[in-house]
Amino acid sequence: MRIAFLTAPEGVEQVELTEPWQAAKDAGHEPVLVSTRSGEIQAFNHLDKADTFPVDEVVGEAAAGSFGALVLPGGVANPDFLRMDGKAVSFVKDFFEQGRPVAAICHAPWTLVEADVVRGRELTSWPSLRTDIRNAGGTWVDEQVKICDHGTNKLITSRKPDDLKAFCDAFLHVFSEGAG
Repeated sequence: MRIAFLTAPEGVEQVELTEPWQAAKDAGHEPVLVSTRSGEIQAFNHLDKADTFPVDEVVGEAAAGSFGALVLPGGVANPDFLRMDGKAVSFVKDFFEQGRPVAAICHAPWTLVEADVVRGRELTSWPSLRTDIRNAGGTWVDEQVKICDHGTNKLITSRKPDDLKAFCDAFLHVFSEGAG
Protein backbone atom coordinates (compact mmCIF):
# COMPACT_ATOMS: atom_id res chain seq x y z
CA MET A 1 0.00 0.00 0.00
CA ARG A 2 1.19 3.55 -0.77
CA ILE A 3 1.02 5.59 2.43
CA ALA A 4 1.22 9.38 2.36
CA PHE A 5 3.23 11.00 5.15
CA LEU A 6 2.19 14.66 5.11
CA THR A 7 4.51 17.25 6.65
CA ALA A 8 5.18 20.96 6.39
CA PRO A 9 8.56 22.09 5.00
CA GLU A 10 9.81 22.40 8.57
CA GLY A 11 8.77 21.65 12.11
CA VAL A 12 7.97 17.94 12.01
CA GLU A 13 9.14 16.00 15.07
CA GLN A 14 11.74 13.72 13.48
CA VAL A 15 11.04 10.58 15.50
CA GLU A 16 7.31 10.90 14.74
CA LEU A 17 8.21 10.78 11.05
CA THR A 18 11.05 8.26 11.00
CA GLU A 19 9.66 5.55 13.31
CA PRO A 20 6.25 5.26 11.58
CA TRP A 21 8.00 5.51 8.19
CA GLN A 22 10.33 2.62 9.04
CA ALA A 23 7.47 0.58 10.53
CA ALA A 24 5.47 1.04 7.31
CA LYS A 25 8.48 0.10 5.18
CA ASP A 26 9.26 -2.95 7.32
CA ALA A 27 5.63 -4.09 6.88
CA GLY A 28 6.03 -3.95 3.08
CA HIS A 29 4.24 -0.65 2.48
CA GLU A 30 5.51 2.23 0.33
CA PRO A 31 5.84 5.41 2.41
CA VAL A 32 5.71 8.62 0.36
CA LEU A 33 6.77 12.00 1.78
CA VAL A 34 4.25 14.65 0.75
CA SER A 35 4.79 18.32 1.63
CA THR A 36 3.55 21.76 0.68
CA ARG A 37 6.80 22.54 -1.21
CA SER A 38 9.24 20.51 -3.27
CA GLY A 39 12.83 19.94 -2.21
CA GLU A 40 13.51 18.85 1.35
CA ILE A 41 11.80 19.15 4.70
CA GLN A 42 13.63 20.11 7.88
CA ALA A 43 12.84 17.83 10.80
CA PHE A 44 13.33 18.79 14.44
CA ASN A 45 14.17 17.10 17.74
CA HIS A 46 11.87 19.23 19.87
CA LEU A 47 13.20 22.76 19.21
CA ASP A 48 16.55 21.76 17.66
CA LYS A 49 17.08 21.20 13.94
CA ALA A 50 17.61 17.55 13.09
CA ASP A 51 17.87 15.87 9.67
CA THR A 52 16.44 16.84 6.31
CA PHE A 53 14.38 14.49 4.12
CA PRO A 54 13.61 14.65 0.39
CA VAL A 55 10.02 15.41 -0.63
CA ASP A 56 8.51 12.80 -2.96
CA GLU A 57 5.30 14.61 -3.91
CA VAL A 58 3.85 18.09 -3.45
CA VAL A 59 0.39 18.54 -1.97
CA GLY A 60 -1.86 20.05 -4.61
CA GLU A 61 -0.29 17.76 -7.20
CA ALA A 62 -0.75 14.61 -5.09
CA ALA A 63 -4.20 13.03 -4.92
CA ALA A 64 -5.55 11.27 -1.83
CA GLY A 65 -6.99 8.62 -4.15
CA SER A 66 -3.48 7.49 -5.13
CA PHE A 67 -2.77 6.44 -1.54
CA GLY A 68 -4.26 3.75 0.66
CA ALA A 69 -3.77 5.69 3.89
CA LEU A 70 -2.38 8.86 5.47
CA VAL A 71 0.02 9.38 8.39
CA LEU A 72 0.28 12.80 10.04
CA PRO A 73 3.41 13.13 12.19
CA GLY A 74 3.43 15.78 14.89
CA GLY A 75 5.74 18.43 16.19
CA VAL A 76 4.25 21.74 17.27
CA ALA A 77 5.14 23.85 14.21
CA ASN A 78 4.41 21.15 11.60
CA PRO A 79 0.60 20.89 11.98
CA ASP A 80 0.37 24.62 12.64
CA PHE A 81 1.91 25.28 9.19
CA LEU A 82 -0.26 22.58 7.57
CA ARG A 83 -3.52 23.93 8.96
CA MET A 84 -2.75 27.29 7.37
CA ASP A 85 -2.30 25.70 3.91
CA GLY A 86 -5.61 25.20 2.10
CA LYS A 87 -4.26 22.50 -0.22
CA ALA A 88 -2.88 20.50 2.72
CA VAL A 89 -6.20 20.79 4.58
CA SER A 90 -8.12 19.67 1.47
CA PHE A 91 -5.72 16.75 0.99
CA VAL A 92 -6.39 15.57 4.56
CA LYS A 93 -10.14 16.05 4.22
CA ASP A 94 -10.14 13.97 1.01
CA PHE A 95 -8.91 10.91 2.94
CA PHE A 96 -11.92 11.16 5.23
CA GLU A 97 -14.35 11.74 2.36
CA GLN A 98 -12.93 8.72 0.50
CA GLY A 99 -13.07 6.49 3.60
CA ARG A 100 -9.29 5.96 3.74
CA PRO A 101 -7.64 5.41 7.14
CA VAL A 102 -5.73 8.27 8.78
CA ALA A 103 -3.19 8.10 11.62
CA ALA A 104 -2.15 11.22 13.55
CA ILE A 105 0.17 11.65 16.53
CA CYS A 106 0.93 14.38 19.06
CA HIS A 107 -0.02 17.86 17.70
CA ALA A 108 -1.06 16.51 14.26
CA PRO A 109 -4.80 16.58 15.12
CA TRP A 110 -4.63 20.38 14.74
CA THR A 111 -4.73 19.74 10.99
CA LEU A 112 -7.75 17.45 11.51
CA VAL A 113 -9.52 20.20 13.45
CA GLU A 114 -8.88 22.63 10.59
CA ALA A 115 -10.20 20.07 8.07
CA ASP A 116 -13.39 19.82 10.18
CA VAL A 117 -13.18 16.02 10.43
CA VAL A 118 -13.17 15.43 14.20
CA ARG A 119 -16.88 16.13 14.83
CA GLY A 120 -18.40 13.00 16.41
CA ARG A 121 -14.99 11.29 16.56
CA GLU A 122 -13.06 10.05 19.59
CA LEU A 123 -9.34 10.76 19.54
CA THR A 124 -6.27 11.51 21.58
CA SER A 125 -3.39 13.93 21.08
CA TRP A 126 -0.84 15.96 22.97
CA PRO A 127 -2.89 17.15 26.00
CA SER A 128 -2.79 20.84 25.01
CA LEU A 129 -5.05 20.09 22.00
CA ARG A 130 -7.87 18.73 24.16
CA THR A 131 -9.88 21.97 24.13
CA ASP A 132 -9.40 22.46 20.37
CA ILE A 133 -10.67 18.93 19.73
CA ARG A 134 -13.66 19.39 22.03
CA ASN A 135 -14.49 22.78 20.46
CA ALA A 136 -14.40 21.10 17.03
CA GLY A 137 -16.99 18.53 18.17
CA GLY A 138 -14.64 15.65 18.97
CA THR A 139 -14.26 13.70 22.19
CA TRP A 140 -10.72 13.83 23.59
CA VAL A 141 -9.40 10.85 25.57
CA ASP A 142 -6.11 10.43 27.40
CA GLU A 143 -5.01 7.06 26.01
CA GLN A 144 -1.78 5.77 24.49
CA VAL A 145 -3.54 4.99 21.23
CA LYS A 146 -7.15 5.41 20.13
CA ILE A 147 -8.76 3.77 17.11
CA CYS A 148 -12.04 5.44 16.19
CA ASP A 149 -14.39 3.98 13.60
CA HIS A 150 -17.31 6.38 14.24
CA GLY A 151 -17.19 7.95 10.81
CA THR A 152 -16.41 7.44 7.16
CA ASN A 153 -12.97 5.98 7.93
CA LYS A 154 -10.81 4.65 10.74
CA LEU A 155 -8.85 7.27 12.65
CA ILE A 156 -5.82 6.21 14.69
CA THR A 157 -4.37 8.73 17.13
CA SER A 158 -1.65 8.81 19.81
CA ARG A 159 -0.42 11.39 22.30
CA LYS A 160 3.37 11.65 22.08
CA PRO A 161 6.69 10.04 21.06
CA ASP A 162 6.53 7.67 24.04
CA ASP A 163 3.42 6.14 22.37
CA LEU A 164 5.14 5.45 19.04
CA LYS A 165 5.32 1.67 19.34
CA ALA A 166 1.60 1.38 20.14
CA PHE A 167 0.82 3.98 17.43
CA CYS A 168 2.77 2.08 14.75
CA ASP A 169 1.31 -1.28 15.78
CA ALA A 170 -2.23 0.14 15.67
CA PHE A 171 -1.99 1.91 12.33
CA LEU A 172 -0.25 -1.05 10.69
CA HIS A 173 -3.04 -3.33 11.91
CA VAL A 174 -5.76 -0.97 10.63
CA PHE A 175 -3.95 -0.33 7.34
CA SER A 176 -3.54 -4.07 6.73
CA GLU A 177 -7.31 -4.49 7.15
CA GLY A 178 -7.85 -1.95 4.39
CA ALA A 179 -5.31 -3.61 2.11
CA GLY A 180 -6.89 -7.05 2.49
